[in-house]
Amino acid sequence: MTEKKTYYITTPIYYPSDKLHIGNTYTTVAADALARFKRLTGYDVMFLTGTDEHGQKIQRIAQSKGVTPKEYVDVIVAGIKDLWKLMDISYDKFIRTTDDYHEKTVQKIFKQLYDQGDIYKGFYEGLYCTPCEAFWTETQAVGGKCPDCGRPVERTKEEAYFFKMSKYQDRLVKYIEEHPDFIQPESRKNEMINNFLKPGLDDLCVSRTSFSWGIPVSFDPKHVVYVWIDALSNYITALGYGQEDDSNYKKYWPADVQLVGKDIVRFHTIIWPIMLMALGLPIPKRVFGHGWLLVDGGKMSKSKGNVVDPVVLVNHFGVDPVRYYLLREIPFGSDGLFNNELFIKKLNSDLANDLGNLVSRTVTMIEKYFGGSVPAPSAREDVDDELINLASELPREVEKLMDDLKISDALDEIWKLVGRANKYIDETTPWALSKDESKKERLASILYNLCETIRIISVLISPFLPSTSPKINSQLGIDKSLTTWESLDGFGKFKPGVKVKRGEVLFPRIDVEGKLAELDKIREKQESEARKEDATSGRDNKAEQTKPEITMDDFAKLDLKTAKVTACEKIKGSDKLLKLQLAVGGETRQVVSGIAKQYTPEDMIGKTVILVANLKPIKLRGEDSFGMILAAEGDGKLSLVTMDSDIAPGSSVR
Repeated sequence: MTEKKTYYITTPIYYPSDKLHIGNTYTTVAADALARFKRLTGYDVMFLTGTDEHGQKIQRIAQSKGVTPKEYVDVIVAGIKDLWKLMDISYDKFIRTTDDYHEKTVQKIFKQLYDQGDIYKGFYEGLYCTPCEAFWTETQAVGGKCPDCGRPVERTKEEAYFFKMSKYQDRLVKYIEEHPDFIQPESRKNEMINNFLKPGLDDLCVSRTSFSWGIPVSFDPKHVVYVWIDALSNYITALGYGQEDDSNYKKYWPADVQLVGKDIVRFHTIIWPIMLMALGLPIPKRVFGHGWLLVDGGKMSKSKGNVVDPVVLVNHFGVDPVRYYLLREIPFGSDGLFNNELFIKKLNSDLANDLGNLVSRTVTMIEKYFGGSVPAPSAREDVDDELINLASELPREVEKLMDDLKISDALDEIWKLVGRANKYIDETTPWALSKDESKKERLASILYNLCETIRIISVLISPFLPSTSPKINSQLGIDKSLTTWESLDGFGKFKPGVKVKRGEVLFPRIDVEGKLAELDKIREKQESEARKEDATSGRDNKAEQTKPEITMDDFAKLDLKTAKVTACEKIKGSDKLLKLQLAVGGETRQVVSGIAKQYTPEDMIGKTVILVANLKPIKLRGEDSFGMILAAEGDGKLSLVTMDSDIAPGSSVR
């Protein structure tokens, strides 16, 4: 017996936070579909996910909650595992970077790199983004903000160890040139080469002394290992690298594909392969940087208030519909849009109307015309050819697309067969044939062809919709032996005489307007509860960290002036924006402000407000805005900053 081919797939290990949103879920669902597909096609799969639990951000959050970092992450990790169970994620191993074996191996890795001269001691002074746990240079942190997340960076100064990234730069460039599939898609590769490698790599700070929640450097315990050295090592420590039993490492490494979000491609395609080069280890075959799932045109973020809760979606629609939307509607590698209305309409069209209706019509006709037994086919006719040929060729096409990580395209191809089968019913009109006894054999062939087509569809969708396939198989009486990849080798494996039995509707149609109203109420309730929690804890959910200090010179750059509102109106098509005309000394300024939910145009006229007069002009909803008026936000409410006494418009604010 030949040994199975192996397939090692990883997701990034997730940073514990109070809630994972649907955007985080997307990566893991995609990895799960790939892992399930490889198992279906006969591979010995290792699917790794987990949590990245060290770092300054975790320590700060835990301190604010009055618990230890480990107590904080234990609760969060339990919630993450519950979510993966809910989403039907079939991971083979879940690693935590607080696992004892991982910590010990990371210390060994750090010591080896130090002993061979790739890590040296120095002094770090520069910019650091705590939420991303990332170091940035002055030129990279444009405007004092992290280029990845857009939040302010902090200036830090401390003793540190450094990793000689520059030593391996040319070797990495050569590797990328010789292995064009290493970084995918192509746009990510170009970004890494042009933005990071060509300008030249600085040596990387790989230890911290300003906080303690991390893996201690074994030979200098006042230092903790920088979180990305710690986190990236998980992909090999989870397999037993550097441990007594390293059989899984020898079996599965290098990884076949490592899925990451586009915001962490730099760590996985520059720092990670250089670490492996320095350790003398193979580099992953592919690192694939997918896009973000966007809501209202922006990346999901708790601080932006646009988080979509996957638990709510699953509770209302079921797990497979959520998985289907994520995998079908987002071209893997590009940004995708999540919108409740688009989501529900897609479920109605693709799942209820197309797939669900196909299964229901077929089973109903077999029950009605053949007493519930699948009939045997007779002679094949020309009208059958397109359906049978498409069904016969589809497995090879889907396998090719999945090998290329084109998950959405694979589902597109499967749904072409679903659509063709529905069209086949309309073309052959079984209901008309049933009225003519002489057409009974022809009717039998049509319904047999439909059963066999649905069987093939059921096998092919099983990695994507794992709880739907068993329901289809149950209704059509499909034997387990006919749910394998091998059973797709040729059309006509379905066994005549099998009893079918209608079950519950696979995908009930959804009342779009009613369900949207229901989801809006849930979202409003969640936002209200979050505001109450923030108010109770004294936390501002609009800022995940204190902004860095500024100097008087920085403040002096702002041109703050008093301004009197002389006219105001709502902007058509927006429930948030007002267009104001402001008297500022001898001029009139137009400013667009998002205060319409708190203030009416009538409220605003005559008020004296504070204007940031030298803000770069922008266009909102087609209207020019020359400046910004100041407002404070608390407990979900906005309050304008106004003057408590009459003062001439255009006066400077100091």
